[in-house]
Amino acid sequence: MASPSPLELIAERVERLLLRHAELTRTNALLSEQVAALTQERDSLKSRLSAARARVDALLERLPENTPHQESE
Repeated sequence: MASPSPLELIAERVERLLLRHAELTRTNALLSEQVAALTQERDSLKSRLSAARARVDALLERLPENTPHQESE
């Protein structure tokens, strides 16, 4: 069996690099989808947190200034 020529070695290396590039492109696309989904989830959670804070603030505003315990002291 003859050893491969330098051109054949370069061609094999180029093929491996092309396969690796395609693999990395697919991985990058999947990661980009995950980032988009997580960004949307984060924004939704921030919105829900903001709404919950507003409800808590509204409830705190409704509490009386002095509780009966504080008045007896």
